Amino acid sequence: MEKTLVVMAAGVGSRFGGLKQITPIDSEGNFIIDYSVYDAIKNGFTKVIFIIKEDYLELFKNSIGKRIEDKIKVDYAFQSVEAIPIAMDLKRREKPWGTVQALLCAQSYVQGPFIVINADDFYGERAFQKASAFLDQVDQPFSYACLSYEFGMTQSLNGSVKRGVLELSGDFVHSIVESKIEYDDGKLIATPLNGTSKFVIQEETPVSMNMFAFQADIFPILEEYWLSFFQQDQEKLLIAEALLPECLMEKIKKEKIKILNLPSESIWLGITYQSDLERVKIQLQELKKQNKYPKKLWR
Repeated sequence: MEKTLVVMAAGVGSRFGGLKQITPIDSEGNFIIDYSVYDAIKNGFTKVIFIIKEDYLELFKNSIGKRIEDKIKVDYAFQSVEAIPIAMDLKRREKPWGTVQALLCAQSYVQGPFIVINADDFYGERAFQKASAFLDQVDQPFSYACLSYEFGMTQSLNGSVKRGVLELSGDFVHSIVESKIEYDDGKLIATPLNGTSKFVIQEETPVSMNMFAFQADIFPILEEYWLSFFQQDQEKLLIAEALLPECLMEKIKKEKIKILNLPSESIWLGITYQSDLERVKIQLQELKKQNKYPKKLWR
């Protein structure tokens, strides 16, 4: 059974101020993506798909692509503003349509079970171990897993962050609320991106970092949501995004899918702001000192 790693790498990184996906993160010039691919290969994944803007194809091929293409099968899928199911004036649309569109761009390259991750997040080997084991064992249709982290492990010291706040029902995800989270008067306040009321969370509250383990039957679910997304007013569509957590939450409530919560049991590292970069470099170097990773990932 071929297991695939799908990497969402088409984002611009506006708060960071550049392409975080291909920012060197260690003295060998590796990116955060390199560590995810390394962990995926170690845990039985035999193919990686990078979802990128087509303009960046040669940049990706000549950087990370050439480092790994003799170790894992590599494909590239393109996400663009123009790839939508209706005709509309896109002159004022500045960015792609979100993570639902991103995954649908990779559909033709995926032949079986897969995990999806962000390009600019470090998830840790244990998360890949658990995701791989889940995909090996799952035997029910429309059954997936979310690799969760405690919010306190994922916050930036330099400003607000966006996270999918999880509400659990036993071992399963009951809801995912994509939210902007920041401290206010000593409390962690989550402001849902869908405009619903703010709420307080704790540092140990589980959150999604967009690491999900899926079977291929997720794609009809995504297509259904994608088409319904374009039924809203076109003026709203100019700034709206079809977000994977919103899609999953809708389908959970309609009892079309089940998502098992899998605590990652791993550290998470990420770069939201330029000022996060040095801290992440130091932490990765420490992991190498602990022999969690070889000094040179790609020998």
